[in-house]
Amino acid sequence: MAPRKKSGFGPVKPIKPAALRASCNPRSLGFKSTNELEPIDTLIGQERAFNAIRFGTEINQPGYNLFALGPQGTGRHTAVLSYLSKKAKDEVAPDDWVYVFNFKSAHHPQAIQLPPGVAAKFRNSMAELVDDLRVAIPALFQSDEYREKRRVIDAELEEKQERTLEELRQKAEAQEVGIMRTPMGFALAPMHKGQVIKPKVFNALPKAKRRVIEEKIGELQKDLASALEQIPQLEKQHRDKIRNLNAELTGVVVDTSIKTVAGRFARIEVIQKRLVEVREDLIEHAELFLEQTEAETASAFPHNPEVQTADPRFNRYLVNVMVNNDNDGDRKGAPLVSEDHPTLANLVGRIEHISQFGALITDFTMIRPGALHQANGGYLIVDARKILSEMFSWEALKRALRSKSVTIISAAEQLGVTSTISLEPEPIPLKVKVVLIGERLLYYLLCSLDTDFSDLFKVEVDFDEELERSEENVALYARLIAAIAKREKLRPLNASGVARVIDEAARFSQDAERLSLRVGQLADLLREADFWAAETGHRRIAAGDIERAVNEQINRADRIRERSHELIDRNIVLIDTAGETIGQVNGLSVISLGNYSFGRPSRITARVRMGSGKVIDIERETKLGGPLHSKGVLILSSFLAATYAPDIPMSLWASIVFEQSYGGVDGDSASSAELYALMSALAEIPIRQSLAVTGSVNQNGQVQAIGGVNEKIEGFYDICQARGLTGDQGVLIPAANMKHLMIRPEIVKAAAKGRFNIYPVETINQGIELLTGFPAGMRRGDGLFTPNSINARIETRLRQFAEARMKFATKADANGQPGDNP
Repeated sequence: MAPRKKSGFGPVKPIKPAALRASCNPRSLGFKSTNELEPIDTLIGQERAFNAIRFGTEINQPGYNLFALGPQGTGRHTAVLSYLSKKAKDEVAPDDWVYVFNFKSAHHPQAIQLPPGVAAKFRNSMAELVDDLRVAIPALFQSDEYREKRRVIDAELEEKQERTLEELRQKAEAQEVGIMRTPMGFALAPMHKGQVIKPKVFNALPKAKRRVIEEKIGELQKDLASALEQIPQLEKQHRDKIRNLNAELTGVVVDTSIKTVAGRFARIEVIQKRLVEVREDLIEHAELFLEQTEAETASAFPHNPEVQTADPRFNRYLVNVMVNNDNDGDRKGAPLVSEDHPTLANLVGRIEHISQFGALITDFTMIRPGALHQANGGYLIVDARKILSEMFSWEALKRALRSKSVTIISAAEQLGVTSTISLEPEPIPLKVKVVLIGERLLYYLLCSLDTDFSDLFKVEVDFDEELERSEENVALYARLIAAIAKREKLRPLNASGVARVIDEAARFSQDAERLSLRVGQLADLLREADFWAAETGHRRIAAGDIERAVNEQINRADRIRERSHELIDRNIVLIDTAGETIGQVNGLSVISLGNYSFGRPSRITARVRMGSGKVIDIERETKLGGPLHSKGVLILSSFLAATYAPDIPMSLWASIVFEQSYGGVDGDSASSAELYALMSALAEIPIRQSLAVTGSVNQNGQVQAIGGVNEKIEGFYDICQARGLTGDQGVLIPAANMKHLMIRPEIVKAAAKGRFNIYPVETINQGIELLTGFPAGMRRGDGLFTPNSINARIETRLRQFAEARMKFATKADANGQPGDNP
């Protein structure tokens, strides 16, 4: 083996400590406390989202509803609610809506549109009208005037009935036939000298005389039947006269009450029309006010007409308010509704029922409004995931937006499992702006899978989760921190506390040049820091309080990390941090559990032999590898085939595996580490186990950026620190990830002392030199790699495999045997 280079490990130098963490200098902020700052009243860095909200709410065209998308915690709901609250307050209040009884079709309640603020007044006036009539009408029918008129009508009926019967009686007596009342009705019998002839005597009469009498009775029987037929007609006329009398007298009382109500709403035509209908029905059904309820009848005490209770008989005259925009009261402007539980009933309303004698009954007064009714003429905010998870709610919302009306329908009706007779309220016209709030993935899935979605939600409100870390934005961020502290009634922060929060915000974003806009996460950090400041008696939140809040958050969540690292410390999971091994490298991965992520090293090994040009990914073969990981292995296979000995067939059989990995593996961030292990195995040059590697690779051998770089570095550092830092330990990262570095301050200090190093790598050649201490080697003009370089050794090994394979194939052909290699 050629001697190693003695001048370090290649041209790549460790990253300077100052570049490992972009720390904010408290002195650069220009204040001592957030009390000196003017709190900002809106989110920062969300100009795109606010412009979209303004456009979506201003454009008055169908289908321009909004979908606010972005990660949770970016302030989507707060921002939308804040913007719409101000906008809705300045808009004109929409009309009220009520349901009333439909006198023509009881099962189809009628919807009436009223000016804002009128619905409640109309409801109260109608309830007052009913209460007044329940007192006035019974009193009217108990008056002497009514009783006298009623007596005259009753006497007239009696007189007509008696006159009709008296005329017939006189005619019958003249023919010696009597009319008698019996339990079975009227009967005719022959008479002689005023006395009824007994049947025995009648039968003894001559036959001719009996025939004459029977003929007379037969004629009189016809006259009696004719007279009796007039009695129902007379009774009907009697009832009509009583009804007319009732209507005449009731009309006076009703007109007085109706006139009072009509006067209150003189300029509202729809109410005037409704009052005409109510008047007609009141007069037609005046007897409702004369009937006592069962409770009144059964009571041992006299009923006090001044005390009125709810009586369903009079519900037909009441008003059910669905929407009341009280323009003269506390509610002003357009409605703004945020529906947190968008079930079908909460969205489009419901019809309630009550149990009576074992049956479910309902009427229009039991219709309850939904969020669409309450938001009509204004704005409705709904969580997209919640409405999609509720049965029938999503389709009901789309149906309402398409038809521009709200139709009340229950889930039971949708499923067709109810046989109860219910109401079919008239749909209420709908004009509303709906704002759905959800994740980006949900938005894109709806765009691709729901054909109606793009037509109904045309405005995409995309919230950024990051902000460029410029001087101007840092100043704005400080004001945002001050605003959160003031809003949450927390202690003010001093300059060091704000600087530490800004550093942590960069850590949240996984980018030293960006600041996280996840306001919820930021507010949680400030609340917890305030708690620890209070516990230590600090009047202001300082950097130490922020640091403790961060550490306590980690401490509460890192049990699994501790156990994972403990397995490595106890050599149960094998990870070397010293020495050299051929075909073995320390890869790095990130494990995410809930809101906490940590890095963990994994041993990656590779084995090679002569074969048919196949690289075996053991993770994929055992179905533990995900598609991205498999893609990375295929890319490194392509790199090997295109880089080394391109003029001969690839005659390599290789296997790659994550040792002691018992779960799924995905992502391509370990593809460079896997390639280093393969190159080491082919070149038969050992890799330094004091170094760990992360980064993906492309077919040209360039090392590409990956995610979770800070956690990966920290994960390997923790293992090395537990075993003792030697100065040889470190991590290779893609050079493109340098701008993402926001590692823990203790690692920065270790790097400053030269006890732990982080190397930025741009190419595989740079990385293999660092890992082995051997030059990678470049292809010269003669087409060969630099002698004794790693690449030269790899190409030589591959040519040896190819030659051996050709000899084996020739020998197999001569013996007439198959020549395929593994």
